Amino acid sequence: MHYPGQSDYAHDTQPRAGVLLTNLGTPDAPDTGAVRRYLAAFLSDPRVVERPRWFWLPILYGIILQVRPPRSAKAYRKIWTGDGSPLLVISKRIADAVESSLKQQLGNEVPVALGMRYGNPSIASALSGLRARGATRITVLPLYPQYCGSTSGSTFDAVSDALRKQRWVPALHFISSYHDDPGYIAALAESVRAHRRRHGAGDRLLLSFHGIPKRYFDAGDPYHCHCRKSARLLAESLGLDDGDWALSFQSRVGPEQWLEPYTDRIIDQWAAQGVKTLDVLAPGFAADCLETLEEIALRYAEQFAARGGTLRYIPALNDSGVHIGALTALLLREAGGGLRQTGGDSARTLERARALGAKR
Repeated sequence: MHYPGQSDYAHDTQPRAGVLLTNLGTPDAPDTGAVRRYLAAFLSDPRVVERPRWFWLPILYGIILQVRPPRSAKAYRKIWTGDGSPLLVISKRIADAVESSLKQQLGNEVPVALGMRYGNPSIASALSGLRARGATRITVLPLYPQYCGSTSGSTFDAVSDALRKQRWVPALHFISSYHDDPGYIAALAESVRAHRRRHGAGDRLLLSFHGIPKRYFDAGDPYHCHCRKSARLLAESLGLDDGDWALSFQSRVGPEQWLEPYTDRIIDQWAAQGVKTLDVLAPGFAADCLETLEEIALRYAEQFAARGGTLRYIPALNDSGVHIGALTALLLREAGGGLRQTGGDSARTLERARALGAKR
């Protein structure tokens, strides 16, 4: 059997740690063709749409990929930047900042690569990049604070698929969630406080998470519970009373029931109750993207404005100092001493190997 990358090993290579940060992904461009390719990869993942393939794929390719890409491309064009997709640009900055932070903390370089579950750069290419930089121990951190099979679970599938034909599989440590991590909660709380220092506090705070079909929760997915705990810990950190805030779920599609309450309905309910200034934070998004910049900051803001109110979106943590510090502390705690370069006599190791007939 052929194993790609089997010639990468050299006997004088020192064991080295690496970090793979992952995120969902983005189209390569805000046009219909690129969006169709992205949605085809995303919506054909059985972790994302848990329907029998014989039932779902004809619907996907016969209807959804004919209708949805033009609408989604239009939405992407509203948020696209000169540097490209906000999600990709910000995620790259996060990866670079985490690598710099780890080097500062440890005194040795820890390669950090970014891989997208769908689109580019792929998880497979990110793992290849880490291998090329000598990483033999890899900590995988999906940038999804709350575990969900559709996100973190699917990421594990992609990592496994990318590694299964490698002759020498690296040691892996997979961080499946950090929904109650103290550093993450503190970073969220600081982002709200910073917003209030600049703009004052809104009448209420809405914590909007991406939704999933309720049947996923009924089948045992912990995502709903993780979101609830993150929201509760954040509210406690901010000293909020029950009437000051609420949790909701956004981005639902299709006719079936998703996790409730729905963000758009909460917005209408609060407008009807006389709420005039609404602050919205999306704690489940590590980096701003279509769902935050277009759905919340544009569409939901227009919806609330039509009811006489002002919606103020609080940006995701992105590459802020508090976020990078929290991710660095999380990696150091979870990976322990595994991120520290151990060193060794590489020349002596190579000499011994060559004496036994090794070529490299």
